Amino acid sequence: MTDEVVIAIDGPSGAGKGTVARQLASVFNCQHIDTGAMYRAVAWRAIKDGYSFDDEVALANIAEKSSFDFNGAKVAMDGHDVTDLIRTPKMDAAAARVASLSKVRAALVKRQRELANGGRVVMEGRDIGTSVFPDAKVKIYLDASPEERAERRAHDPAHQLPSNMRVEEVASALKARDHLDRTRAASPLKQAPDAVLVDTTGNSVDEVIQQVIRIVSQKLDLS
Repeated sequence: MTDEVVIAIDGPSGAGKGTVARQLASVFNCQHIDTGAMYRAVAWRAIKDGYSFDDEVALANIAEKSSFDFNGAKVAMDGHDVTDLIRTPKMDAAAARVASLSKVRAALVKRQRELANGGRVVMEGRDIGTSVFPDAKVKIYLDASPEERAERRAHDPAHQLPSNMRVEEVASALKARDHLDRTRAASPLKQAPDAVLVDTTGNSVDEVIQQVIRIVSQKLDLS
């Protein structure tokens, strides 16, 4: 199959996007692209190089000139593994600020479309089905109750939260991130009208993945 196929996975933090997207990519032999990691990586590089988040032009330049590679849960920027460096509470907040910058979003959306490059991709983020690939053949919006999302994030070793950080604090941080994502002027987080809503509350990872596999299989022939 040579035509471009994009499976768009959107949703808020803690809804299960990463786990589902990686599994789907494996099942359907697609490339997995974590767009949220791209914003985190730009934020990390900006901090590392001493740029202010108010310097939108400089941050957009980072987004335009950096390379991004994905291998399972691993993320590389310009050939360097930044997976652990970008999965911290500090980077959670920094990524939200960077994601609100229209010039950075424009640069990264262009890069994300280039990464798809006519192939087969599972792309996860917050604006894939609404902005990056509004014509994607499959759009899935993952969500869960705020309480469950907070529990998941609090116990997710990939995000390196402090051991003394309470679930209530995680919930408060997620609420603040949700507000930023849903109210920003540039490509706010929202469910695309033609996206299939999958509420993952109370479901196991396997149950959610099987449900999403059925949705994709009904919409596409990826054999």
